[in-house]
Amino acid sequence: MKQFFITATDTDAGKTHVTSLLLKLVVQHKRKALGFKPIAAGAEEAFGRLVNTDALTLIESGNTNVLYEQVNPFIYAPPIAPHIAAKQVGEEVTIAKLHDAYADIKAVGADVLLTEGAGGWLLPINDAELMSEWVSAAQIPVILVVGMKLGCLNHALLTMEVLAHQGVHVAGWIANQVDPDMHCYEENLATLKARLPAPMLAESPYAEGTPKLRIHGALLDTLGLR
Repeated sequence: MKQFFITATDTDAGKTHVTSLLLKLVVQHKRKALGFKPIAAGAEEAFGRLVNTDALTLIESGNTNVLYEQVNPFIYAPPIAPHIAAKQVGEEVTIAKLHDAYADIKAVGADVLLTEGAGGWLLPINDAELMSEWVSAAQIPVILVVGMKLGCLNHALLTMEVLAHQGVHVAGWIANQVDPDMHCYEENLATLKARLPAPMLAESPYAEGTPKLRIHGALLDTLGLR
């Protein structure tokens, strides 16, 4: 099983968008694709329970039979920092609980398992622990989504520096054009290619209609699709 953690330079950089495209790519190559959204803050009632649209998107993009609670075990209604949302309902997410939830989703079985984070890399899950500490402990390779907008160079370089400092293996990065009017887009992309110490795997151009993914050869190798 190929396993990756999808993180991003910031909130709204397009983690779900990119993770969905990657899952669909795996499906197109006749492999079993499975998405995992361990923590979600921002949900509404449906089917007699709280559901998060990002988690539903991952389920719809994959092709593996799985229960909603396996894909999204920790879910909270208000769209705020998850550790604050959990505290409001008397709960606490811990690294130990994430390990258990990850073992459960892995047991479902798939060729590629993509775990989508929440927010950016250094996300608190409680008053003492970070999501990044769980990813590091679980030794899951990371794919970084760079939200292409003003400020992305600083955000991308800072995130990559922290990943390197923590000894996390970065499989590569994907550029997601979130701002259709970004000035000097190609120049910014060239700067990231030159400065980020990991291969560019793909690019998702801004699109009003059907989203697309410009695939680099390294992506197919990374996901084991060749």
